[in-house]
Amino acid sequence: MLRWRIAILVSVAIAISYLDRQTLPVAVSAIARDIPLTNQRFSALQSAFLLSYALMYMGGGKLVDALGTRIGFAVIMAFWSLANASHALATKFAMLMASRFLLGLGEGGGFPAATRAVAEWFPVKDRATAMGIINAGTSVGAVSAPPLIAVVLSYAGWRWIFVVTGGLGLLWTWWWISSYFPPENLPEPARERLASADSTPNLRWIDLLRIRESWGLVSAKFLSDAAWYFYLFWLPKYLYDARGFDVKAVGTFAWIPYAAAGVGCLLGGWFSSYLVRRQFSLGVARKLALGLSAAVMPSILLVPRLPVAWALAIFSVAYFGQQSWSTLVMVLPTDLFPAKVVGSVAGLVGFGGAMGGIAFGQLVGYLLDHGFGYGVVFSLAGTFHVAAFVIILATVPVVQSLDLERKLSSVGA
Repeated sequence: MLRWRIAILVSVAIAISYLDRQTLPVAVSAIARDIPLTNQRFSALQSAFLLSYALMYMGGGKLVDALGTRIGFAVIMAFWSLANASHALATKFAMLMASRFLLGLGEGGGFPAATRAVAEWFPVKDRATAMGIINAGTSVGAVSAPPLIAVVLSYAGWRWIFVVTGGLGLLWTWWWISSYFPPENLPEPARERLASADSTPNLRWIDLLRIRESWGLVSAKFLSDAAWYFYLFWLPKYLYDARGFDVKAVGTFAWIPYAAAGVGCLLGGWFSSYLVRRQFSLGVARKLALGLSAAVMPSILLVPRLPVAWALAIFSVAYFGQQSWSTLVMVLPTDLFPAKVVGSVAGLVGFGGAMGGIAFGQLVGYLLDHGFGYGVVFSLAGTFHVAAFVIILATVPVVQSLDLERKLSSVGA
């Protein structure tokens, strides 16, 4: 079916984005031989990525809303692919940071474009499943990164990693332009929904943030992505520093938690959609799946106390729960907001997540360089999803399409 082919096409884009952002963390030991990197320098590189990623997550949502999904996504992918390839030119730390900043500036538009594509193509009952397929791309990219980088490093220098992955993104851009078109032949109910969305007034970010559900999602994403970006960027370095792995060992084992994350994407989205099809309310379907996902996250506290095999198993459980959670949080804007502003709302939510990643990433670098160790870091990260779930329960009491005019008038907009 055409809409599911669209979901797979978008999923491939997300896979490339996660492959691109994992190139530096996985290849860090090879890069560090040419460009020295302390823990705080490593944190600074991730913060440079996340800062521009956060800004473009907001701007990218507006860009995609303005240009449309087809052109907007193509521009975003082409830019970040060239930015990724530019890492190969870095000879100093400042150049590496500049490339990282540009990569985040491009990749920040990816998920808002993906969310808009879901809102355009999928009815409510299928959105969580579609977002699960798309979000599974994160795991495909992250799973591919360690073995692919290990292979490239065995034949060439680390600079070629960025050339190869940047080229993949440019190939996808050509595929997207050739394959994607607006959903003109959607069923009548969906056409009616999109037509009604066209009458939604243009809203500023400050207007959207006046709505309780908006800032609730932003706050929840701030907390949960603080943990996720730590897992994503620091797992290879943790295996190098605390478990004595080399590049070959990371390439052999580090993909396992990411594979579990992919299963979490698919099962979390499928389970929520299954509950909707079984006539459970949308609120129950989303919140039950979110609650179960958050419930497994405190298991990460055990990682520093276990042998490496068990630690990888716990990482896998946490990655499963995180990406099940992430799928459902990303679909909530499509449940709550009209399609015309979904990209903007998704951008705000992603901005909150990236800022959480920056804040916690900087704290992690400071703690590790000042002798606190990974135990303290895991103890903090293990609580974030539970707190985020409580915020969602408090700020999104009912999951249904919002009457924005009434909402804004009730807060004096």
